[in-house]
Amino acid sequence: MGAWRSYRLRLQRKRWRIRAFRKRRELNPVTNNTARIKSSDILLFCTQRNEGVRLPYFLNYYRDMGVNHFFFVDNDSDDGSLGYLSQQDDVSVWTTQAGYKRSRFGVDWINWLLMKYGQGHWCLTVDPDELFLYPFCDTRPLRALTDWLDASSIKSFSAMLLDMYPKGRIDQQPYMPGQNPLEIASWFDAGNYTLKKNPQFGNLWIQGGPRARVFFADTPELAPALNKIPLVKWDRGYVYVSSTHNLLPRGLNLVYDEWGGEKASGMLLHTKFLDTFTEKAAEELTRGQHYGASREYLAYAEGIKDNPELWCKWSEKYINWRQLEILGLMSKGNWA
Repeated sequence: MGAWRSYRLRLQRKRWRIRAFRKRRELNPVTNNTARIKSSDILLFCTQRNEGVRLPYFLNYYRDMGVNHFFFVDNDSDDGSLGYLSQQDDVSVWTTQAGYKRSRFGVDWINWLLMKYGQGHWCLTVDPDELFLYPFCDTRPLRALTDWLDASSIKSFSAMLLDMYPKGRIDQQPYMPGQNPLEIASWFDAGNYTLKKNPQFGNLWIQGGPRARVFFADTPELAPALNKIPLVKWDRGYVYVSSTHNLLPRGLNLVYDEWGGEKASGMLLHTKFLDTFTEKAAEELTRGQHYGASREYLAYAEGIKDNPELWCKWSEKYINWRQLEILGLMSKGNWA
């Protein structure tokens, strides 16, 4: 990378950090349990709005994985989820009525909390409909992964977003609070993905899957990005740039081997497509708070008029992380 480009990225990082510092004034504390955090704790950061039906399973899933403390930004929920979160001993929650779009889709809020509380911790940043997987997650806690990353001097860990969906109509089976969403949305596309390198930030850009196949069939280049870097050993000088797709400094995005080998990577099982999807998509389209004039939700609104089945004859039913490794969607790298 040339000196001029490197200088521009340093200026951009400084700008995002200043912006996050200013946006802290939009966050109002509801419950702050951060005094209980230990120096070795693994932290999770999340922005949510009206995800109350998902939260019981989400919290238990990540507690069982080894997350010690949760940070939530609640964006003006009215479904009781704010009250539920505020009753959890291992949760600290802030609320805001400010615009999601004007916070760079929540990135500014999360960057501030990471700057203030994440220093020196392994921090996992996910959405309420994302379930993180990593190699050996069925037999080893998250601490085992972070210990290995520390021993290997690796500061960031990537995970491809894998859209999960049911076989049949999206609204065919109701999702209940506390239920594992994979009991309903248990299918995924094993192929149908494109990959290219982002020359500015150095990260890989992945697109495809059922959203590209169904909702962006005519314009696959506009399909949502599936590449994420959700797990980072945080330093207050870091910032997320666009969701968890990429970070600064730029070196944190080099989560792959340019010389043909494989680095360890994980998955984020994306359980958006439950019976709650239609109502959620309509709400978000009305709010108009999402990227690109909400073009993603415009595509959803058009595509779900007849409640299409995302399942097709090439769909695979999810079994475990080893299946995803065999398919080449994730890797254990040299973690034995």
